[in-house]
Amino acid sequence: MTTHRFAPTQYHNVLGTFPPALTIESGDTVITETIDANGWDKSGAKLVSGPNPMNGPIAVSGAEPGDSLKVEILDMTPIRATGWTRAALAENVVDPSFVPNLPPRDRVTWRIDRNALTATLESPPAGLAGLVLPLAPMIGCFGVAPSLGQAISTATSAEHGGNMDYRRFGPGATAWFPVAAPGALFFLGDCHAIQGDGEIVGTGIETCFEVSVRLTVEKRTILWPRGETDRDIFTIGNARPLDQALQHATTEMVRWLGELGLDVSAASHLLGQTVRYDIGNVYDPAYTVACRLSKKWLPA
Repeated sequence: MTTHRFAPTQYHNVLGTFPPALTIESGDTVITETIDANGWDKSGAKLVSGPNPMNGPIAVSGAEPGDSLKVEILDMTPIRATGWTRAALAENVVDPSFVPNLPPRDRVTWRIDRNALTATLESPPAGLAGLVLPLAPMIGCFGVAPSLGQAISTATSAEHGGNMDYRRFGPGATAWFPVAAPGALFFLGDCHAIQGDGEIVGTGIETCFEVSVRLTVEKRTILWPRGETDRDIFTIGNARPLDQALQHATTEMVRWLGELGLDVSAASHLLGQTVRYDIGNVYDPAYTVACRLSKKWLPA
């Protein structure tokens, strides 16, 4: 197994079937530096326009439609001393009658302490002086080429992954994506220093990271993205309205539990009393819901 250092020479605002920028073997590791969601790099230079410029695509030898691409997020290191967010809640997450009370959605800066691994808001509003947040790195947008030769904007998400903004996709987590094109064609970008559930201001703390991932082809078929942390397994549904995203995520979890030996009746009992639902994104065209289950409830 080989470790590759991948320095992009171009970026993509869609996930699609493009010529590979790098081809690796299954099980290889890739280390790459990302730029932020608006195309600014670690030195503050504007390289490309947003939304969410992606590194890639990275082709994995042997990946064929019907396979799964396993993505182990090995490490995420911040490489810029600042990040940015928007200064107001998105209009679609409050009551319509409350929208006139929202402040302007200006861009604000956060200072990132790469030694203490914290983020501090510059010029905080009243009541937030001294607020220091611990970093919780996550990948906002990643996935594989969609089916049918589609090119889908990095502003949204679907079965192939994309802009899911689910905060559990961080170091130590594993993701799986359904392969729809030869080589899988993996894309990565839009990393956040920290973000709450839902990305309800339309951003996390947008900044740049050095990211290390291990990419492995698995000969099993899944329909929607899956994930795992040390404590939980989860499945992802991306759609609008929100209930459709929940339906996709729940159905994929039932399929996964079936692979682990539980029939639909058993899965119904287990999920009915132990499931947890997380909201990954309620800002972008497709919403993201994660159906999450603690590993302690899984069959031995």
